[in-house]
Amino acid sequence: MKIFLINILLIINLSFAQNNKLIIFHAGSFSLTMNKIIEEFKKENPNVKFEREIAGSRECARKITELNKNCDVFVSSDYLVIEQLLFPQYADWYLKFANNEIVIAYNTKSKKAKEINSNNWWKVLLDKNITIGRSDPNSDPCGYRTVITLKLAEKYYAKKNLAQPIILKNNELIRPKEIDLISLLDLGEVDYIFIYRSVAEQLKLNYLQLPKEINLSDEKLNDYYKSVSLELSGKNSNNKIIQFGEAISYGVTIPKNSLNKNLAIKFLEFMLEKNKGIKIIEKYGQKSTIPSNCVQFEKLPNELKKFALKSDVKKN
Repeated sequence: MKIFLINILLIINLSFAQNNKLIIFHAGSFSLTMNKIIEEFKKENPNVKFEREIAGSRECARKITELNKNCDVFVSSDYLVIEQLLFPQYADWYLKFANNEIVIAYNTKSKKAKEINSNNWWKVLLDKNITIGRSDPNSDPCGYRTVITLKLAEKYYAKKNLAQPIILKNNELIRPKEIDLISLLDLGEVDYIFIYRSVAEQLKLNYLQLPKEINLSDEKLNDYYKSVSLELSGKNSNNKIIQFGEAISYGVTIPKNSLNKNLAIKFLEFMLEKNKGIKIIEKYGQKSTIPSNCVQFEKLPNELKKFALKSDVKKN
């Protein structure tokens, strides 16, 4: 009888632990913001335990699709990662919740730091003595957004052969996610990095703001942004997709293999609430897009429909 009771208690404890554990996969650019959201959430829910995996959003998706890892909350720096890599087997809805923009960050050790400006930045980057850091397009949305920004710059400035020479520079310094570039910049191994404005502001980096026509910040310019594209890996090694330019929009979903959907919903209610998580997101340098249009409105958990607007248009 004693052994039986011990086993029952173990089962209860394991069940309690699982019911109070949340597994979150999220983009590296959302790290500091997520730290604060979790900190504030735990004040209201002190018994919740968190496990986090931080990587480029595309790499996070492949941890679910290729490594069969369970995930309760998936936060991507590009909502399209959810649609392209997780639909329909691993997810069937997403909510867009915040925007961002691409900037060029540097520090006082960067060559030509006192000379670079919004008119000559591309000339500076073309200098053979300047080193550039960027993230991997096949792992990280910031990586393919960097390429798109450069291609848009070529159009905007009407300068042929602007994009490709910069894209081909310093490829040995490409890293899996944009956060990995910070140490390269700190160590002086690169002079300039392409990164999100929110991250540059959070880390108090010097940065150059680019025209809205190329920095992917304005949804009204989506038709213009979509005039350039690049090829990326698809759901598997034999599959390729064409990624078109689009205004930056972060997305979140609860994957189908979540082990704790109820707690995941509770967490997202906190994260997307105007005076809670959204307040933190905006404090950390991103603008909220809640409530956002949602094509999959009917598939949303009922508790999350208050953060969405029903939409019949696929791309909004």
